[in-house]
Parts: sequence; C-alpha cells; structure tokens
Amino acid sequence: MTADEAKEWILTQLDVPRETVDRLQAFAGLLRTENERQNLVSRGTLNRVWERHFLDSAQLLRFVPSREATWLDLGTGAGFPGLVVAAIHGGPVTMIESRKLRVDFLQRAAELLGIADRATIILDRVERVPTQKFDVISARAFAPMRELLELAHRFSTEKTRWVLPKGRSAQSELEAAESSWQGSFRLEPSLTDAESGIIIADAVRPRGRKRA
Repeated sequence: MTADEAKEWILTQLDVPRETVDRLQAFAGLLRTENERQNLVSRGTLNRVWERHFLDSAQLLRFVPSREATWLDLGTGAGFPGLVVAAIHGGPVTMIESRKLRVDFLQRAAELLGIADRATIILDRVERVPTQKFDVISARAFAPMRELLELAHRFSTEKTRWVLPKGRSAQSELEAAESSWQGSFRLEPSLTDAESGIIIADAVRPRGRKRA
C-alpha cells in the first residue's frame, strides 16, 4: 500500500475531513524533525509514515462500538495509536506515557493536530495512574498481552472493548493470555501487514473470576 492509498482509505472508510488529513501530514513533518532529537520511531519507517504508523493506528477505529466512546491508550510513545485516534475519533482520548521527552512531544503534536481539548496526556507509569473506567483500551508495542491485561484490567468494565494490534505475535500472545484470562477474544487481520493480527476482546476478566 502506498501513502496515497493509505490517505484515501482514511478519508473514505472513516469519513475523515480533508483538513484532518492535512493536519496529519503536518504531524508527519513534526515527527520527522523530532526523530532527530529522540528516537521516536525506526528511521526506516519515516518514509512510510502513512502506511506504517497512521493507517496502522487509524484502522483500529473499525472495531470501536461508538465514535463517542472514551478511549485509553497505554504506552503511547510517538503517538501511535493514541494521537492518530484522537485526531479522528469523536470521543475523548487519554494517553499514558512514562517518558517526559515523549510526553513533551505528544503535547506539541496534540496542539498541531488541533486536539488538545479532547486529548489527555498523562506522564506516569500505568501502574501509578489513578483508576478510572474506559469504553475502549488500546496499546501498541507496550507489553505482552498477559502483562498488559494484568496492568490495565482495572481501567475496564464488562463492556470495555480491548483493541490490541500485536503484529505477527498476535496468535501466540493470545494463546498465552488465555491460560489466565477469559472473555470473548478474536483475531482480525491488519490492513498494513497480512501476517499481523489485531486482538479484539470483550468482557475480559481473570479466569475463574466473575465480574462484580
């Protein structure tokens, strides 16, 4: 897939205004500049930002039950998927990132994208963030699924949807997690890599335990 094809998919499949795509293009420039200062993404992906990072993030919106859902993104890093989701999604998005330099970058990028009013960026480790509940939880390259669920389960309810791009390890991570977690799990193919999977999970809880 080319950059133009990725832009067209976002425009047409997610009904995104052209203005938003223009702002994402400006974000791509900021990302490239900042990557010289701190290692945000692999240099080899900078020429494929639309396919490798923007579309890879935006495609997660296919699995969200409501465009107004509250969203939590763990370990947002360079802004994927959190910032891209916040630029497109109608509801509030909270991002947690433990590295100050990256949070500074995320805040500047949120201003550039025009989403500072609905994007909350928290500088802290996930385990220290006060508990609140979200409709959707995502994480990209944050932690193995079993560890991720242990850290973030307190942010979920029985109606929370987990949307977890896990790359080519999706199947093995899901199998490992299912030994101690239960719920409704399924694998969806990624648009950006035919061999990668996205884990979609609902009603997740520790195995053998009922929701309160």
